[in-house]
Amino acid sequence: MSGLYDDSVGVEVSSDSFWEVGNYKRTVKRIDDGHRLCNDLMNCIHERARIEKVYAQQLTEWAKRWKQLVEKGPQYGTVERAWCAFMSEAEKVSELHLEVKGSLMNEDFEKIKNWQKEAFHKQMMGGFKETKEAEDGFRKAQKPWAKKLKEVEAAKKAYHAACKEEKLAISRETNSKADPALNPEQLKKLQDKVERSKQDVLKTKEKYEKSLKELDNATPQYMENMEQVFEQCQQFEEKRLRFFREVLLEVQKHLDLSNVASYKNIYRELEQNIKTADAVEDLRWFRANQGPGMSMNWPQFEEWSADLNRTLSRREKKKASDGVTLTGINQTGDQASQPNKHSSSLSVQSNTVQSVQSSYNPFEDEEDTGSTVSEKEDNKIKNVSSYEKNQSYPTDWSDEESNNPFSSTDANGDTNPFDEDASPAMEVRVRALYDYEGQEQDELSFKAGDELTKMENEDEQGWCKGRLDNGQVGLYPANYVEPIQ
Repeated sequence: MSGLYDDSVGVEVSSDSFWEVGNYKRTVKRIDDGHRLCNDLMNCIHERARIEKVYAQQLTEWAKRWKQLVEKGPQYGTVERAWCAFMSEAEKVSELHLEVKGSLMNEDFEKIKNWQKEAFHKQMMGGFKETKEAEDGFRKAQKPWAKKLKEVEAAKKAYHAACKEEKLAISRETNSKADPALNPEQLKKLQDKVERSKQDVLKTKEKYEKSLKELDNATPQYMENMEQVFEQCQQFEEKRLRFFREVLLEVQKHLDLSNVASYKNIYRELEQNIKTADAVEDLRWFRANQGPGMSMNWPQFEEWSADLNRTLSRREKKKASDGVTLTGINQTGDQASQPNKHSSSLSVQSNTVQSVQSSYNPFEDEEDTGSTVSEKEDNKIKNVSSYEKNQSYPTDWSDEESNNPFSSTDANGDTNPFDEDASPAMEVRVRALYDYEGQEQDELSFKAGDELTKMENEDEQGWCKGRLDNGQVGLYPANYVEPIQ
């Protein structure tokens, strides 16, 4: 934008009024400011979107890390599920904040960008078309009035100069009357000078008053033209202000999660999960699975047999049978060093003796068939949680025989029920064909149509091991489900 008009050069601006020559430039500058404010608002939204994304990522990482620590830690039962509910809340809130980030960038940011592109049109020589149009409009409206204002200023200057000259001439004439050295001719010249200055004052005054009157007559038209251009600028600015208000309201809606139904449901569900924590239920479960409620193969006299050359696996201990299964029979001597021999269990058929079913921890994965208790103990050392690494355990009692079934941590109750097996099986998603209500604590319950994960294949008795979507692990009849295609 250029400076003052050529016609108004030398005109002094006496105030900060809009009507002063050249003061319209503040209105024109507002157009350029509007374009810059669009950039500022886009940068503001972009930074907030980046914060939302970082927060979502931090929530996800926090939830993942603590979920692993809790699952592998010593906490169990309903309180464990209540604790894990906080991690589920974080994961769901993380998804919502990623949606907020997407709304800010894909909707709000792009909307401002497109509006700015449509409202402001750049020129090849620099600047915006809207700025030039406003500048030209104000220049055209102000030019006639500024020209007359310049004439008024010139007439005023001439009039004031004539008045000054008149006063000086009168002063000289007065002083000459008191000077006897001046001759009459010189005195006559001074008197003529006074007369001419008085006439100049009258002429310049008349011209000054005339130019001022013309300026006054041109002022209404000047004001009308200036207001017309100003209103055009006001309308352009009004569009920007209304658009900013609209965008800010949309941003507010995207940021305000308190009105999002899913956000409220997250914390309603979190509260329900916490309230379902039952200390009595957890203590009952621990008593049955890790305390006095556990079954025990009390030591009995056992005859040595060449066929019974290995310890029974944990899976075989759990299987129900029609007879009494003898366990804890170990190899001795040279037979213990023969790895190619297969061990077997001794069952005595009887209709009067019922098999004792051992309790089963629903949170612990079973071992693969053939893995001994000592092998699992080695694997668990590698899979200990940060909590367990910092604990100190008593070592008052030990057994030299590594294959003694009574020396395993399963029998003593020292195992961490949250550890995973060393070699998990391939997991497959299946769908329930019928309703099933678990008859034992280590069995799952589900409805027809429910989906779950098969963790181990069918055993000899037609049972599979699986995990429900809520994390519960247990057994179920293999013929009650079908694979999901």
